[in-house]
Amino acid sequence: MSTVMWWDPSRIEATVTRQFVCSHLLPDEIKRLDLPLGFGDGLTDGTYWEWIDEKAKRIFLILSDLGVPDQIFGLIDDSWDDDDLPIPLDQIERLALTATRDDKIEKRFYSRQFHYLLKFIEKGDYLVYEDAEVVPLNVDKRIGLNLSAAVDRVELPNRPGEVFSRRRIPVGTGPGYLTGEEFLYEINKAKNIENIHLASYYGSYVHQGFAYVLFSLPSDFSLKSLLVTQPSSVKSLAKQDRRHLLMNWIHCLVDALCYLHIRGLSHGNIKPSTVLYNSDNHIFYADISRLSVEAIANTSDKSAFDKEAYDYAAPEQWYRPSASHSGQRRSTLVGSLSSTSTSTSSDNSTFSINRGGSESVNPASMLHSPTPSLNPQAVDIFSLGCVILELLSFMMKRPTRNFASHRAARHKQAGRGGAVLDSSFHKNIGQVESWMVGLAKDASKKEDQAFRGVGPMLQVVARMLSVVPQDRPTAQEVEQSTYRILTENCQIAEPHCVHQYGAWDFGFSNLSISRQSDSFNIPTRRQSGSARPSSRIGSGSYRPLSSSSIQERDMASGSGSRAMQNARISKVRNWQAHIYAGNNDGSPY
Repeated sequence: MSTVMWWDPSRIEATVTRQFVCSHLLPDEIKRLDLPLGFGDGLTDGTYWEWIDEKAKRIFLILSDLGVPDQIFGLIDDSWDDDDLPIPLDQIERLALTATRDDKIEKRFYSRQFHYLLKFIEKGDYLVYEDAEVVPLNVDKRIGLNLSAAVDRVELPNRPGEVFSRRRIPVGTGPGYLTGEEFLYEINKAKNIENIHLASYYGSYVHQGFAYVLFSLPSDFSLKSLLVTQPSSVKSLAKQDRRHLLMNWIHCLVDALCYLHIRGLSHGNIKPSTVLYNSDNHIFYADISRLSVEAIANTSDKSAFDKEAYDYAAPEQWYRPSASHSGQRRSTLVGSLSSTSTSTSSDNSTFSINRGGSESVNPASMLHSPTPSLNPQAVDIFSLGCVILELLSFMMKRPTRNFASHRAARHKQAGRGGAVLDSSFHKNIGQVESWMVGLAKDASKKEDQAFRGVGPMLQVVARMLSVVPQDRPTAQEVEQSTYRILTENCQIAEPHCVHQYGAWDFGFSNLSISRQSDSFNIPTRRQSGSARPSSRIGSGSYRPLSSSSIQERDMASGSGSRAMQNARISKVRNWQAHIYAGNNDGSPY
């Protein structure tokens, strides 16, 4: 990334010394520095040097850039100082920079003065720059970066060592544009969301007719690309380190979702292309606002069908769920695994995803029914379950294209041609189950301790993929279960991202994992009573925070604490299901 000298106040002060000024003046002009000022009729005892040192360092730098540093004496005699900057273009003639008026010099003075009047973008800022002002940032223009005209990578001189994703937002009144009010609403909303595993808002500004936002964590790769080709940052890891990385990634994603859900928010767009990571193998979600990279890209063609979004969508987003399963969402990880809908064997080799009778419902018959309200957090859980299953498949060296073909296998018919096969998770639950069985059997044959967590993790995924939204576990329940799997089954002593959000007990004081069978043993009745000081694992034992988590907690303090207070009264917004017509089954295929 190119380096530019940015003139902040400290650099100006340190640069414009007497020695610096003298180096730009002739000997006779240097002697004049210590003479009394030529104005004031003797009422002031200041010198020209004192005026420069105290009031006109910026002006002297500009004159030096223009090659007329000697004009500083005439400007001081006319009482010009740095407080007069910026000087409008039509007023620069008054400075008399040359013996005869020179439009070129005057225009250069006008543009150059803004290099010494920089407004640096600080965290949380929303700045409006004049067209002639200089925005202090460095744009990464290296060849090979996966960028677009609307998205690039930048560095801020006031935040050395940090890289940001800069996005140009179309603001206006045309199709695909945000109005000025909508833009301000989105940045104010984004300010309250900050997590190291979520692209978070840093600041924004308007310049030369465009609005820009800066987000943390510019991505180098996505899970979608990883499932096809491993970058060197992952491929170069030792085998065990790579397996631990993938299991930790699962926990980080679940933990970040807890961060959102505990605040009454949801992500709403979880799929491989929105699960990102950088060259340091730091994983994170794309941000959830209308300022996201995907939202910008989609403004050009809203009518295009997003097959990936369809494949990883929850079933209730595409057809009305069975009415017999309406009602309050309930826990499935706090229940008996011996029940019919959640049966499992001791070796974690069989899986049963709750279908809730949905396969007997004809989605086409629901197209003209009242659109149901969705629980967006339950939608997140289903989509994240799909992503976790992709990560486990990758860990077991099962290609994602094979998984997609396996899901779509029951739709294949004899002959050639035809429409694209439906490889979605929600329409192929049976195929997903059989794929999970294969993964579990493969994992049971592996020696590395990391594979001991695959079977139990698949059992959690089976709950997450329940067709009935109310039967899916909460993000907190998934996080607690994942933590236990990583520490007890995989023997990862210090998982990344160990947080305790809020001050409520989510029912995990009764969660235990049997070491003999590596399967869950969860009581059927949930404990009731007053809230405990924090979420627990086991009986009466607190989970310690890892060193990485303590650092994350300190980084997230501030806006996060305010959001935590608001979470107690916030409610999950109801989203409307998108019912797509055009086929007899309600699907796009």
